[in-house]
Amino acid sequence: MKSLVLAEKPSVAREIARVLGCNQKHKSYIEGSQYIVTWALGHLIELKMPEHYDTKYKQWNLEDLPIIPQKMGLKVMKQTNHQFRAIEALAKRKDINECIIATDAGREGELVARWILEKLHWNKPLKRLWISSQTDKAIKEGFKRLWPGKQFDNLYHSAVCRAEADWLIGLNVTRALTTKYKDPLSAGRVQTPTLSMILDRDQQIQKFVPKEYWTIRAEIGPLTTDWERDNEKRMFDKTKADAIIAKIEGKKATLERIERKKKSEIQPLPYDLTELQRDANKRFGFSAKKTLTVLQRLYEQYKLVTYPRTDSKYLTTDMIGTMTDRLQGMLSGYKEEVRPLLANNGNILAKRVFNNEKVTDHHAIIPTEERLNLGELDNDERKLYDLIARRFLTLFLPPYEYETIHAIFKVEGEIFTAKETNVLDLGYKKVFGKDDNDSTTIGLQKMAQGKEYTVKNSTLNQKWTEPPLRYSEADVLAQMEKFGLGTPATRAEIIERLVETEVVERQNGRFMPTKKGKQLIDLVNDELKSPELTAKWEQELEKISKGTADPKVFSQNIRRQTEQLVSEIKGSDKSYRAHNITGSKCPECNEFLKERNTKEGKILVCSSPTCSFRKRKDPKLSNRRCPQCHKKMEVHEGKAGVYFQCRRCNVVEKAEERKKAVNKREERKLVQKYSQKEDFGTSLGDLLKQALQDND
Repeated sequence: MKSLVLAEKPSVAREIARVLGCNQKHKSYIEGSQYIVTWALGHLIELKMPEHYDTKYKQWNLEDLPIIPQKMGLKVMKQTNHQFRAIEALAKRKDINECIIATDAGREGELVARWILEKLHWNKPLKRLWISSQTDKAIKEGFKRLWPGKQFDNLYHSAVCRAEADWLIGLNVTRALTTKYKDPLSAGRVQTPTLSMILDRDQQIQKFVPKEYWTIRAEIGPLTTDWERDNEKRMFDKTKADAIIAKIEGKKATLERIERKKKSEIQPLPYDLTELQRDANKRFGFSAKKTLTVLQRLYEQYKLVTYPRTDSKYLTTDMIGTMTDRLQGMLSGYKEEVRPLLANNGNILAKRVFNNEKVTDHHAIIPTEERLNLGELDNDERKLYDLIARRFLTLFLPPYEYETIHAIFKVEGEIFTAKETNVLDLGYKKVFGKDDNDSTTIGLQKMAQGKEYTVKNSTLNQKWTEPPLRYSEADVLAQMEKFGLGTPATRAEIIERLVETEVVERQNGRFMPTKKGKQLIDLVNDELKSPELTAKWEQELEKISKGTADPKVFSQNIRRQTEQLVSEIKGSDKSYRAHNITGSKCPECNEFLKERNTKEGKILVCSSPTCSFRKRKDPKLSNRRCPQCHKKMEVHEGKAGVYFQCRRCNVVEKAEERKKAVNKREERKLVQKYSQKEDFGTSLGDLLKQALQDND
């Protein structure tokens, strides 16, 4: 008898099959003497859409809402039906006696597998592989200690509740808004409060009125000091500021006291996903989605880091013995940093990182014991790995020790202060390349308390108060985490959804609401805008996953809430005007056309919900560069076929011209991009063919 192993992706399935010794490769599975390893392609099963309950729902009508099925049904996704049928055939084999779920070890991964098994009416024994890294060692150990599938039933119930809540709230509210105001208006339990926060910051900026203020700076002895009163360095009355300048210049200042404080800064904990996304955004300008994509490659393809979609910054106590192996794996890329730590037997000094109670499904993101080869990684992968690696190395070093010195001078009744920082021990900051002379000492230590010094070069600096900055992606992630909006695994997707639906746009790395977004937030229900509501839902879902809350009660509450939200929209007397209506009319139905921004450029679409007319406004840009100005060339289709044109230089090239040779680096990128596509081959020829098709 054999075990059927169900992985989430073909790439993961191939690795598991290799480790388990399965080498009989088939189109949809890999077989061995004990195991048959197959895979999903992400979700193979999804919740039925409204039209599957009743064909009348194909047309969006306000009077049909809310749509609340008594029991939510499942259906096989059309585009991946072939893989589901393959799994179905394997499940019916007489030599299969159990299924081992090997999808991602988290809420969504559980849902991927369980929905497939539910659709198969699986009634044989069920086990669960639960691992936090994809190394050979982790896979082997994971299969030695498989968990009973029943132990994850509550996690599955939580995942179902989340999926059904998003369907009921998101679908009904989106249909209600869209049909009432005759424009595609998307809303949801996470995206709407996130949009609301971006809008709130924009309103703060719009309402902000700058105020003029002044600061006073003066040289006292060898120091540059600042005027201060009641911990405030700003003055909003220029007359008073001028009077202070006149009063102190050339006078004697007495050093009243010197305050010294020794301080210690403990090592930072390793990354969870959200903090890593925030740091990657601040340091490299990565979007949350890009960080997750690159991180997934480091986890799945290179096996260099542990499970990405985690909300914990702690490690479990049983990992203490693995630290030396992890350092050995990093050695080739971090010799100077790692060798002293290995000499100390890989002893972690930040003991607080080991805390079983603060690890739920997965521990923090740290390097695995897999041997590092930096030459295999592209630039983005190196940057992200370096963030994770250096944060991990800080755990092995002592805290950062420093001393603050605060001097208070008194001159003609006014207070001037100066501050210095002296580094006593760089500690963990050594791994970030801090210099041993990293100190701002400028002579304060040589000055004596009670001594007098002449005031000179006093200056008055005019400034204006500034409004808060618009949110960056790091800021949005921080706010989502603060209010419990979404999960580490879904936040990047939510942010991208806001951009795709044109309610916010990125400008110089910061988010700005569009006219559509401002109108939408005015139309949507107040309750749905509140982050407190979604945070409450997430807390309930967490309780369900732990078996301390009833999924049926949650489901009933969501249904009641759906009815209330739709009722409010139906009864609203608010108005809306599409922000992107043009003066042109549709050639098919004579309604006005709307202009939309897409990844392929600007397009014109009919404003009538029953008309499907659309056409490109601007020519599509290709990845081919003009040989003269190096700008992207437009793609056109003429009588002789596809051709490329640069309007700036009037250069025209046929599609078959100028085939580029593919170097090793580009070849590796092609393999990464296309090798996981189930409906495409993995030979280099196939990959090149697909790449050229995409570029064209």
